[in-house]
Amino acid sequence: MLFSSDSQKMVKGCLNQEPWAQQKLYDLFAPKMMAVCFRYAKDRDEAADFLQEGFIKIFQSIHKYEFQGSLEGWIRRIIVNTSIDLIRKRKASQLEMPMNTEIADTMIDEDKIDTFEVEYLLRVIQSLPTGYRVVFNLYAIEGYSHAEIGEQLGITESTSRSQYTRAKALLKKRIHEDSVEFKSYQNAI
Repeated sequence: MLFSSDSQKMVKGCLNQEPWAQQKLYDLFAPKMMAVCFRYAKDRDEAADFLQEGFIKIFQSIHKYEFQGSLEGWIRRIIVNTSIDLIRKRKASQLEMPMNTEIADTMIDEDKIDTFEVEYLLRVIQSLPTGYRVVFNLYAIEGYSHAEIGEQLGITESTSRSQYTRAKALLKKRIHEDSVEFKSYQNAI
């Protein structure tokens, strides 16, 4: 991939620990990476922590970037891995959650999920228990396989599959409950 001379100059400036280059890199990628962090975090403060730690690692590892492939993709991978590492350190005991049988029985039409606004879906995803949220994001959004997720989180592949299935069921249940509540509100007006 060819990089503009400005991009090369920015990365080389980061290699030399030049503050202007670090600020430019941060300003360029922080908004997108905050959105990534927000998907893994339980709230905005935790997402900001993930972002800060991720950029520290980016600046410490910039010498490993070889100007091949997407700089944004390289940064995104560090941000995702940092988020997972911090979650693992903070909440290792929450990665395995007991199955609530009533969740598995709740179903709504998956096509209806697409009609909800992104912000709403983000809030619903953030409300998931940590283990569910992490596995859901890694599998459904980042595209990791269950084997890769298991390896990265230190859980079995079947646990990853189970967490993903439970996350989807809980998302469906919460979306269904919210839509019923909204319809009741509309009917009352």
